[in-house]
Amino acid sequence: MRRGKAPSLGKWSVPGGRLRLGETLEAGVVRETREETCLVVRPLKIGKVVEHLLRDERGDIEYHYVIVDYVCRIIDGSPQPASDVSEVRFVEISELSQWDMTEGTAQVIQEVFESTIRTDETSNPLNSR
Repeated sequence: MRRGKAPSLGKWSVPGGRLRLGETLEAGVVRETREETCLVVRPLKIGKVVEHLLRDERGDIEYHYVIVDYVCRIIDGSPQPASDVSEVRFVEISELSQWDMTEGTAQVIQEVFESTIRTDETSNPLNSR
């Protein structure tokens, strides 16, 4: 999905956002994905955890994220931009380098995809509905 607001305006990324007070990680994944892409998903497992600092033009830390990426199965909906997203699309893993993505996103997607394929080649949740 392409970010429609700061931070990372215009960059491609995966759905995500802040948790609400008392919200579980999995409930946040479901809510954020629905709010940003109109897709209803079921989180299957944690794919990767990353920490990311974004600095302003002076070099001061502007945003500090701890990102928990989940592998999910789509259970309903069709991808449409909503909330703070300007565009939604699925792309082939082999095409990730062609997209202007937020820093580290393509590498995380690739790592999680390869790990998921190695773990369970017969039922890849990234390709099934």
